[in-house]
This record gives sequence, structure tokens and C-alpha cells, in this order.
Amino acid sequence: MKHLIVGLGNIGPEYELTRHNIGFLVLDKLADDKGVSFNSGRYANTAEVKHKGRQLFLIKPTTYMNLSGKAVNYWMKELKIPKENILVIVDDIALPFGKLRMRAKGSAAGHNGLKNIEELTGGQDYPRLKFGVDNNFRPGQQVDYVLSNFNKEEFNFLPEKIDKAIEMIYSFASIGIARTMNQFND
Repeated sequence: MKHLIVGLGNIGPEYELTRHNIGFLVLDKLADDKGVSFNSGRYANTAEVKHKGRQLFLIKPTTYMNLSGKAVNYWMKELKIPKENILVIVDDIALPFGKLRMRAKGSAAGHNGLKNIEELTGGQDYPRLKFGVDNNFRPGQQVDYVLSNFNKEEFNFLPEKIDKAIEMIYSFASIGIARTMNQFND
């Protein structure tokens, strides 16, 4: 069984450790744990790992956040992976820092990367793993906030939260979204 695991983020060193790049950070750690590297592919950097007999195709779109749907749509069709076997890892300002919540579908909630995925894949019915980055910003400062680096305290907790996100990805691929949500969502 094949799964497409999409980590959202922006390419370039200036974005590397920003809140908006949590999807990239999670996939980087997963690939590192499995001893694989990302390769340049069409619209995305890609890697492939195996877990409990499942093939996980990891993609980090190189289209920048707001055009993430272009990469998701291309790789979904290229690899012939149905929408229910896609998991998008995304930052979420509506959740406290480090809170992880998996959903089978849902609205973009103002997230431009998710909006573009919805537009290009035909709807909101794809699984996503939301990684809470908090909302510690003044009105009108949302963009600056998500494009800023994690603070020192958050950075100290990041490895533990990223490892939990990876556990949830493996669970999604092996036992499905319903059981994963029951087991991991608070």
C-alpha cells in the first residue's frame, strides 16, 4: 500500500527553522531516522521509506507554501495515490504549541497552503496532521509570526513533538486514520 506524506513549508535557508516549515522539519527527521535523503523532483524534494510493508512517499513542495497544491496534485497523480492515502503535515495557529491533531478532512482555516491543495485536488477531503504553533502575535502580524523562528523554549520541546508527529504518520499508514485519531488526538 502506498501513501503520500506531504510536509508543508517554504524552500530556502531563511525559512528553515520557522513555524511555517514544521512540515519540512517533521519529514527531515523521519527521513534522517530511516537513513534516506531527499532528491530533487518535479515540484518537490522527494524521498521514499518503508514502514511495516507500506511505501511512504515523502514530499516537500518546492513551489513555496501558497502553491503547495501544484506539488500535491502532481505527485498524487504520478504515483496513483488516492486522496485518502495522502497526509499533509501543516502548522496550525489555532492550536497551542506542540499540540498535534489529525483530521480526515476540514477547512483550510485561512492557511494558504491548504487552500491551494483544496483548489487543485478538488476539495477538503484529505487527511491532515495539524502541528500547533500557537497564536502569540498581535492583529495583523500573523504572516511575520509564522515566518519567524521558534523561540528558545519551543525549540527545546521541538524534538519530542516532532517524534510524536512521526509516530502518528506511521500509525496513519499502518492502522488508518480513524484508529490513529482515537489513539493520538487529545
